[in-house]
Amino acid sequence: MANTPQSKKRARQNERRYAVNKARRSRIRTYLRQVEEAIAGGNKEAAAEALRKAQPELMRGVTKGVMHKNTASRKLSRLSARVKALGA
Repeated sequence: MANTPQSKKRARQNERRYAVNKARRSRIRTYLRQVEEAIAGGNKEAAAEALRKAQPELMRGVTKGVMHKNTASRKLSRLSARVKALGA
């Protein structure tokens, strides 16, 4: 348990940041799920549109420190390759 005023404040801040980051991570996962569902449905136009909407959310997660830059880039790359393969 936190004892000093500073550690109590840090605990409060950590709780707030945890809630914000959790919401942001959830939002990113929702966008990624929409892309996955469009790919599974086989609709290239819907998948491309969902990917276009997911990209800024992923990169926003990077700038906010929710995920690593390479992780987001890897996810985008793999999703875009799958969307591209739908047309072939």
